[in-house]
Amino acid sequence: MSADLKSEATVPEPDESTMGTDVNAQTSDANQQLQEIWGKVSGVLGNLPDYVTDFFKEYQRPLITVGLILGAVVSVKLLLAILGAVNEIPLLSPTFELVGLGYSGWFVYRFLLRDANRQELMGNLVSLRDQILGKRG
Repeated sequence: MSADLKSEATVPEPDESTMGTDVNAQTSDANQQLQEIWGKVSGVLGNLPDYVTDFFKEYQRPLITVGLILGAVVSVKLLLAILGAVNEIPLLSPTFELVGLGYSGWFVYRFLLRDANRQELMGNLVSLRDQILGKRG
């Protein structure tokens, strides 16, 4: 029950005289669009130093803050990697632990056992705080 249906469509053949003008018009439109785009791009690139300068002037403090935070994170990660590598060396980790315990014992003996030494330590800390914060005294 299948019937063979054939449909014939006629497609007009392009006229060679109009075909050339269509191609020329399309290329001239494309060239004009490219020139417009290039003009916009070159305008933006020409003013790029001004845009960057204005951006940094406007957002100087947040950029410095973000830079310092990123620097601190990188520094901490680097320090932890170095400490992890040193910790893997045999006998070095226990040696550092003994040095730390010895220094802690000396610090307690030197600054924390007697009242006069505690007062000296507090004076040193206050002096250091004033130097860091820029107070004169």
